[in-house]
Order: sequence, then C-alpha cells, then structure tokens
Amino acid sequence: MSKNSISDNLKTAIQASLNAGKAIMDVYDSDFAVEVKDDKSPLTEADKRANDIINSFLIPTEIPIISEENKQTEYNERKHWNQCWIVDPVDGTKEFIKRNGEFTVNIALAEGGIPKLGVIYVPAIKTIYFADVENKLAFKSELNAHNVSVEEVKGLAQKLTPKNNNSSLVEVVGSRSHMSQETLDYVDDLKQKGKEVQIVSKGSSLKFCLVAEGKADVYPRFAPTMEWDTAAGQAICNAVGIKVTSNETKDILKYNKENLLNPWFLVSK
Repeated sequence: MSKNSISDNLKTAIQASLNAGKAIMDVYDSDFAVEVKDDKSPLTEADKRANDIINSFLIPTEIPIISEENKQTEYNERKHWNQCWIVDPVDGTKEFIKRNGEFTVNIALAEGGIPKLGVIYVPAIKTIYFADVENKLAFKSELNAHNVSVEEVKGLAQKLTPKNNNSSLVEVVGSRSHMSQETLDYVDDLKQKGKEVQIVSKGSSLKFCLVAEGKADVYPRFAPTMEWDTAAGQAICNAVGIKVTSNETKDILKYNKENLLNPWFLVSK
C-alpha cells in the first residue's frame, strides 16, 4: 500500500484534524478565556470547538469515541468495544495558552487495544503527521493552508524515517512543561554508560514525532499521561518501528483500559 491508497478511516481522521486545526487557530488569534476543569487542567474555547468538529466527522463512522472532552463511557460498556477512536482535540493546552505553537490535534483509531492509525496535526505551523501501522507507513506533510483536501495532503507527504544511531550522542526528548526527577535519573544513567546526552524539548505529542522523524533517539515519559495524549503518537512511532513500552508491563502501551491513565513509558527503537 502507498500513501495513494490510504484507508477511509485515515482520510476521515486527516480531514477532521485539519478542520479542527482551523477552528483552534481562530481562537488562538483572539482574546480567549481559560476555564479550569475539575481535574485542575485548563480548558479553552478551542478545546470545545475542536472537539465538536472532530465528533462531527467521527460519529458517522459508527466507531465509538474516547475523547478528553467527551463524557466518558463506563468501562462496563467500553470493554466490549473492539474498535474505538481516541481523541485529544487540543493536546498541549498549556502550550496553547503560552502561545508557543507547540500544541496538536491527536486522533487515533485503536483495535483490540492497539493503535492502528494515527494523525497528529500541528495547526500553528500547518504540519500534519499521519500513519498506518499495519502497512508500516508514516508521513509528514507541510501545508500552506488548513482547508486543503486529503489528496493535497498526500501529494505533499514525505516518509518519516527514524534515526539509525551508532554514535555516543543520545538525543533525549524532554518536556517543556515538566521534567521529572525520574527523567533526570534516566539521563544520568545514560551518562554513566558513557553516552553524551543532549535534551531536545518539545510540548504535546510532538515529542513522539521527534523520535519518529529522526530528530531524537528516545523519549522517556516518567510522569502522568492519559490515553488521548499518546495513542496517535504511538501509532506514528509504531509505523516506523519505534516501540512505546510500558514501564509496568514491559509490553507496548494498551488502550481502552478500565483506567484511561497511562503507566510511565519509554519511546525507543
């Protein structure tokens, strides 16, 4: 399969992310208010608008949706789902509020708890990443506008290739907003093994993209994340042979769990 024959579900996710991205930037360029949700996380009009738009694309597929901004379905019902969409309408709301451009739209499709398709759109720079895990294909397209067709996205697509690192330099992805003590310990451990370490900072799910496109070697995440923060990034990484491994199980991260909170994990070859 080539980028010219991507599935209908991947096309739907690409179109949904582009439309959501345009709405997000309309808010970004205005004087927006910030609410605080019950879990103390920030919420803006962009999150709500983007979620409504994404739902309008995904609901007709008749595949159930787990979204950060939707009311969550009880696990008694979810556990029977073979497939589900996993969505974060604005990943990196803190980055959005800081206006640093490092926020994304994340849309993934999981089957049997495993991400099969993933889209990450970076609306501030009109760059989209998309992947089909089964066919081991992942691409990046740099666009001129939000309102482009899927055909135009495919026409601009460049294949993602991770690093083949044989040097002693290890580029480690760290978070702009929070670098935990455990991450610092991980870096120290690399140095003890004789590695030279360089920290590469990015917000939101862009951290996965850095590893998938060869701009970093490893992304240790020893801090809390939710399934919608990681599913699309995991799909993009898995499609190019990068593993996203749970620190608890030493197996790949799974989705549509009873608890939607992820364990700590490591993104690496």
